Amino acid sequence: MTAAMPAMSSTPSTPSTPSTPSIPSTPLAEVVATVTAVGGNTARRAKLGLLADLLRRLHPGEIEATVGLLTAAPRQGKLGVGWRSLANLSDLVGTAAPEAGLTVLDVDASIEALATAAGPGSVGVRGDALQSLWARATESERHFLTGVLLGEVRMGALAGLLTEAVAQAAGMPSEPVRRAVMLSGSLSRTAYLALTGSLAGVEAIGLQVGTPLHPMLASTAGSVAEAVAAVVALDAPVADGPEPVAVVEAKLDGARIQVHRAGGPGGQVRVFTRTLADITDRLPEIVEVVSAFPGGAFILDGETLALDESGAPRPFQDTMSRFGSASGAEILRPWFFDVLHADGVDLIDEPLSRRRVVLARIVGEHGIPSVETADPVVAEAFSREVLAAGHEGVLVKSLASRYAAGRRGKPWLKVKPVHTYDLVVLAVEWGSGRRTGMLSNLHLGARDPRVPLGEKGDFVMVGKTFKGLTDAMLAWQTERLQALETRRTSYAVHVRPELVVEIAIDGVQRSNRYPGGVALRFARVKRYREDKPAAQADTIASLQALLR
Repeated sequence: MTAAMPAMSSTPSTPSTPSTPSIPSTPLAEVVATVTAVGGNTARRAKLGLLADLLRRLHPGEIEATVGLLTAAPRQGKLGVGWRSLANLSDLVGTAAPEAGLTVLDVDASIEALATAAGPGSVGVRGDALQSLWARATESERHFLTGVLLGEVRMGALAGLLTEAVAQAAGMPSEPVRRAVMLSGSLSRTAYLALTGSLAGVEAIGLQVGTPLHPMLASTAGSVAEAVAAVVALDAPVADGPEPVAVVEAKLDGARIQVHRAGGPGGQVRVFTRTLADITDRLPEIVEVVSAFPGGAFILDGETLALDESGAPRPFQDTMSRFGSASGAEILRPWFFDVLHADGVDLIDEPLSRRRVVLARIVGEHGIPSVETADPVVAEAFSREVLAAGHEGVLVKSLASRYAAGRRGKPWLKVKPVHTYDLVVLAVEWGSGRRTGMLSNLHLGARDPRVPLGEKGDFVMVGKTFKGLTDAMLAWQTERLQALETRRTSYAVHVRPELVVEIAIDGVQRSNRYPGGVALRFARVKRYREDKPAAQADTIASLQALLR
């Protein structure tokens, strides 16, 4: 049990990473070499050893910065650096540095300049910081930094693996370190405490109102009936116990929120995103609703989305546009499906059955619609109602499940309709980590039937994906797409629009980035369709229709 704080303060932090030459700093080349070695290794023990060795060599003042680089989550937060800015850097700066000279703290200082630049002249300051960094980086370092700045480092070392490596480097059991990461919401901060402190200090980290934690995630099931059967089997009854039932909840096509309130009604409220960013100032309508809830301090998990005049959900892009700004005509309404702390009591280790009772008492009509059933027919009927109302699908949950923050497991299963489209490959980016040397990230286009084949604009780009590719597919497409090459840049190979690939998506969203006005959501490769000519690829109109 962890008492709620009487007043909310910022997330506890370790000393900021200094960017001063007086502190010894690890060469960036060592980090890049470790990432490359980890990405090219298939043995988990070997990956852990490589990461732990790197962590042990770090100076205390560079631990948080290094962990931020390894996870593509700089300690300064989001940097607002896009692909277009990075794509032009090599042309502006010229050839890469012939020898490695950058350190972790050099990179951290450059990122600090990017993050803190504001007001008149900030564009120039940001540009100078990026160009200076690029001028000092070798080619391999540029490739790694691109992934860091875009949040796309893929080295086979997920946060869970790095958490274990922190424990190994600190000589501690994995479980208290994992729990500290879960409760603090910060792998970087936990790494600092573990590597510079004691096990007692790590174990002292507890859940606090005002400090966000990573949300629990759901795995995927193929159908509602399959999900219900899996959850019921997971909660198989003990002798003389009640027959298990599943919770089937509406899966809203909105934005995940975690809401903290200190004290009773009228107490200070904070709203966080799924990535733990504080967006309280953007959502005054949610603050107003939550401020009036009964009871004392609490932490709630939920979703928010915008509704139209009829009460139906607006397109996902409308919600996200309003979610990202305090201005806008759309009003966001909150729905909640879990409570992690209430009235001084932590609930994450309590079963969902108890948490639902507490939640209902707090949020009332702002609970997400759900049914409790073991009958797949009832669950399927509820799912059809949810889809007919314009929502995304359903979540099927175990009533016995504990809240496993930051983890994806079988107690929560999501079921969503899947759409498949035949699209054309327009370009492909080189891979990183274990995909280094392979063509990986596909640029996908839909056919525009208004433009004759072979003329500019005959295919309209609608998104990218590197997901779903097997090793065999990667090897095949690397050879096949180079045979279709028309030109290349330092990051991508552009190809003749001839190769058709079947892509599974969860839907589309409006986009100003692509000329067709839509972007794919959660795209992944199913198979290549060499039997199908590009002229028979799906049209941009068929994707635009999904917006309706």
